[in-house]
Amino acid sequence: MTTLDQPTATAPTPVTSGDRPLRRELGVANALSHGFLLLWGLLTVLPLLWMFISSFKTNAEILADPWGLPGALHLDNWARAWTGAHIGRYFINSLVVVAGSVSLTMLMGATAAYVFARYEFRGRQVVYYLFVGGLMFPVFLALVPLFFVVRNAGLFNTWLGLILVYAAYSLPFTVFFLTAFFRTLPTSVAEAALVDGCGHFRLFFRVMLPMARPGLISVAIFNFLSHWNQFLLPQVLLQGDESKWMLAQGLFALSVSQGYAGDYARLFAGLSIAVLPVLAVYAAFQRQVQSGLTAGQLK
Repeated sequence: MTTLDQPTATAPTPVTSGDRPLRRELGVANALSHGFLLLWGLLTVLPLLWMFISSFKTNAEILADPWGLPGALHLDNWARAWTGAHIGRYFINSLVVVAGSVSLTMLMGATAAYVFARYEFRGRQVVYYLFVGGLMFPVFLALVPLFFVVRNAGLFNTWLGLILVYAAYSLPFTVFFLTAFFRTLPTSVAEAALVDGCGHFRLFFRVMLPMARPGLISVAIFNFLSHWNQFLLPQVLLQGDESKWMLAQGLFALSVSQGYAGDYARLFAGLSIAVLPVLAVYAAFQRQVQSGLTAGQLK
């Protein structure tokens, strides 16, 4: 008579001593990475915090105790920067130009990227790489020919010329970013919309653009930051008429004049006014930026 073999319980595998050095190395690596990120965060936040605090101090307090807190909140520094230094006028000018350039960039870039990502046609790769090739050319290499092109077109010292130049220099990155994002969108949704009688125009604006909202918001914020902080192009294309200056030009003029006048409180107030929109935009859309950047990897 045969007997059935009873299953034997397997003993847990003991942790070998070779795993401990690996865990120790991973712990050290995590500590170093978190320490580096903490140091980077402090180097980024502390100068901004010092600038905001200094904008509420008097010039005497800034010179006597640059690292101390203000004795009282001197809000008149912000008022003097907004009106006396014409920061308010330059702020509005920048809002108008950046709003126009970002809108134009997103419309043209999203349309081109959608075609490159979803349609097959002869020469598609060639045209796409021509767009992407624009990423290799810095702005300052084309300043001289760009100056003559804008002047001959009758757009020199105009906001329209600056908007068109901003959009042209932002298109390569926008097309490159959104083409990769549109490729991650499900093809079945587009096919179902076409079967239901949706045309290509309505398919793009009513179906695909809402689905690509995280990517659109991400690249729009990057373009906003790039256009808002731009100094070289306005300095070359907007000359003479100070009423049309951008905020970066106004801050540069303010830094030069207040450096001689010694009114550092108004200078810090003007810098704080310029930084506030950037911080507000990022704080409002930080989740959309993160989801847009990781959407292609999670597909």
